[in-house]
Amino acid sequence: MVEPDQRLYYLMQRAAHRLRTTLDRRCLAVAGVTTPQLGALFAVQEEPGITQQGLAHALGLRESAVTGLVGRLTAAGLLSRQAHPRQHRAVVLELTEDGEAALEAARPEIDRFNAEVRALLGDDGFERTAAAMNRLAHWEE
Repeated sequence: MVEPDQRLYYLMQRAAHRLRTTLDRRCLAVAGVTTPQLGALFAVQEEPGITQQGLAHALGLRESAVTGLVGRLTAAGLLSRQAHPRQHRAVVLELTEDGEAALEAARPEIDRFNAEVRALLGDDGFERTAAAMNRLAHWEE
């Protein structure tokens, strides 16, 4: 009998890649956006007027990465940037109508995807995995 692979980091990387590429393909087909773009759009929807620095913190990304992401979303007409009312170098981000439409188009696919993963893991396995991933995501050495 072959022992299951115990290389946790490797398995998490492979699983993350598989999940991301699958959902990216599906979300691109239905909404024209990738999962990182969706993450940014959802964060702006949850906190209208968020700054790019706030978005970087919310997404766990460097500000330089968020600058490019916001630039692409703005060029695609999904986000708008406005001058911050009190910070002269900062901008605030808002969803456009097209950004809202992209989120609405993606939601059913995200729900389908989550249902498929839940079926694969079982309800208890899904909840335990989500809780474990949340703990790992917020782990501080």
